[in-house]
Order: sequence, then structure tokens, then C-alpha cells
Amino acid sequence: MSAPETSMFPLVELQAVSNAHNEWVALTFELSADSGDAFQAALTLLKTPDVFAALAPLDCILPVANPALLELSQLSELPPNRVVLRVPAAACSEIPVQKKLAGYADAGYRIMVEGVAGMAATLCGARSLMVDASLIMPPVLALVAQPGPHLATGMGSEHRIAECAKAGFSWFAGDFAMHPPQDTNAGDGTSRKRLLALLGLLARDADSRELEVLLKQDPALSYHLLKLVNSAAFALSSPIHSFGQAINVLGRRQLQRWLQLLLYARQQDDGMANPLLPLAAVRASQMEALSKALGWERDQQDMAFVAGVFSLLDVLLDMPMTEIVAALSLDLDVVMALLDRAGPLGELLALVERHDAAGLDKAGLDRETYWGAQLQAYHWAIQVSRNI
Repeated sequence: MSAPETSMFPLVELQAVSNAHNEWVALTFELSADSGDAFQAALTLLKTPDVFAALAPLDCILPVANPALLELSQLSELPPNRVVLRVPAAACSEIPVQKKLAGYADAGYRIMVEGVAGMAATLCGARSLMVDASLIMPPVLALVAQPGPHLATGMGSEHRIAECAKAGFSWFAGDFAMHPPQDTNAGDGTSRKRLLALLGLLARDADSRELEVLLKQDPALSYHLLKLVNSAAFALSSPIHSFGQAINVLGRRQLQRWLQLLLYARQQDDGMANPLLPLAAVRASQMEALSKALGWERDQQDMAFVAGVFSLLDVLLDMPMTEIVAALSLDLDVVMALLDRAGPLGELLALVERHDAAGLDKAGLDRETYWGAQLQAYHWAIQVSRNI
């Protein structure tokens, strides 16, 4: 297949699907309105070289708006064990569609019905349902009829996830990461002050010894740092046991980046993964990749990374961004980006947050470049989540 024309390349927003422990298990492909046939657009993206390797081990949930037009030949290049075909419940009432989808299920492709389809879902060979459970739960029998995993969307809080888990859902999607529980959002006042102090040291490129002193005062952050440097990501011949060794292994630039992300990891004291961690990793990596594609200098790329990873600090610390910025010595371009989404850096951050065509045109980026940056960012975020 020849490479698609850049102007026709689809614009996609990848939405993470998590399990009950806030660990990513899949990605849904949400295509822009001008992408035409959503499934064909998703195929264009999935035929990017090494795309399934980049997103491993996550499943890819693809929208199939009109399953009657779907042919097995279109699926030939997709690995069945990694693909979930999402079909609307209304389409499942048609007998030809039921036979076609059941055949694809026999070939190993998983079918997910969007909505409640009753017996029709079973006749389609569907294993799971995708239901907006933000306000209302589906009938109990609807979930029992298929083995799952069932996906509850519209999750606005971890409390709602817990309710849906009791009802039989095991996959969850929504903006719940942006609404953490109030009682665990930022830890106690001492912890928050220590975090801000560490951020300040990182912002002014403090001496390694100063970082080491502060790290020793924070057992959770220290644990995550040592766990990271001893992970498979670094493949060291002998284990690292001290903060000084860890700092030397990582190097100054990488130490700053990993510590910025580790701030998100340290907030969870109940054993649950912090859902903000991979989101911060995605934003930081995508900002860096896009700034590089725009030809920005290395220092500007570093600032783009910082703006991305710091853009969720107000959620993490449960503080106004103005107070956070006031406590740190950040570059003016980063401050403008974080507070007002102003300046070139702020416009790039707004683009990463919104995924809109107008923002792409304003930034001077084509869609294929944007997809490449997305893919790189999600690959990195998956690796970060597995190693921290």
C-alpha cells in the first residue's frame, strides 16, 4: 500500500482505557469529523510501520460505524489478538451483520458492541459491551450474557469506577484522572512543600547533592527512583542502591525528566497507579517531539517537555497554577504556556490538549507528523508506566 497523501491523513485522538487498578489496557481511536469513514481512517493509522509494536501490549479498539460494509480482507494486516472491533448496537439487529461479525469472531477478532443489544450481541459473536455508564447502569443481564471485558465510558471519578466494577465492568474510560479523590489528591502540607522544593531545585538546575538531601526526606519518591534505575529500561549489570549512584547513572538531563514524572507516581499511597502519570508522560513526550519537528533548538525542546509534564501539576497538587508557577523559577515562555496557553509554546500545549485541525494549521504541522509524535508519545508513556 502506498503512503497516504498528507492532506488526507486522518487526525485522531487516542483515549486510554484502564482497568480497576488505573493501569492502561487498551486505546480507543476517536477520529475527527472530517476523517470520513472512521474505520478506513483507523486502518491508515494502523498501517504505520511498527505501530502495534509501539503500542504493545495495549489492545486497539477501532470504530466500525457500518459493519455491513466491513470485509475480512480489510482486516488481513491487523493482528487479531490486538484488535477489538467496536460496532453500534443498532447494527447488530440485522441478520447479515450478525453472520458477518460472527465469522470475524471465529477468525479471532474480538467484537465489542457499543450499547445494549441483547441477544443480538451474542449472535454477532460479541464478547464485550461498551456502555456510557456515567449516570445510568445497563441491565445486569446485558453484562452477564457476554464474557467481557466490558467497557464503561464517561467515568468522571474513581468512585464511579468502583461502582461500575461492582456492576460487572472491568475496563474504564473517561476524565477521572482529572478529578482525583480530594482526600488523596496532594498528600499533607509537608509533602506538598517538599514537592514544590524539589521542583524548584530542578527548575534552577541545582547541585546533585542538594537533590540527594531532599530525596532522602521523601521515602516514596526515593523508592520510585531506585526502582526506575534498576528496571529493565536501563539493563544495568549490577543493582543501584544509593541516590548518588542513581543520579550518576541517569545523568543530569535525564534525572530532571524522570524526577518530573516521578512526582506523579509518588502521590498514590493505596497501591493504585496514579492515572495522571501516563497522561503527563504523553503530554511531555508529544510536546518534545512536535517542537523537534518544528525545528526548535534543543533548549526549546527541553522547555516543551517541561511545559507538557508540568501542565497537570495543578491537578496533582490541588493548587492554582498561578501559585505553583510563583513558587518555581521557570522560563518565561513556560510560565506563559502554563498560565495562558500563550506564545508558541502555549499554542503547542493547547494543540496537544485539544487535537484540533485549526491548531495544527496554525502551528504549521501536517497530520502525519502529528500522528508520528502521538505514536512516539504513547509508546514512551506505556514504557514509563511499566517501569515506574
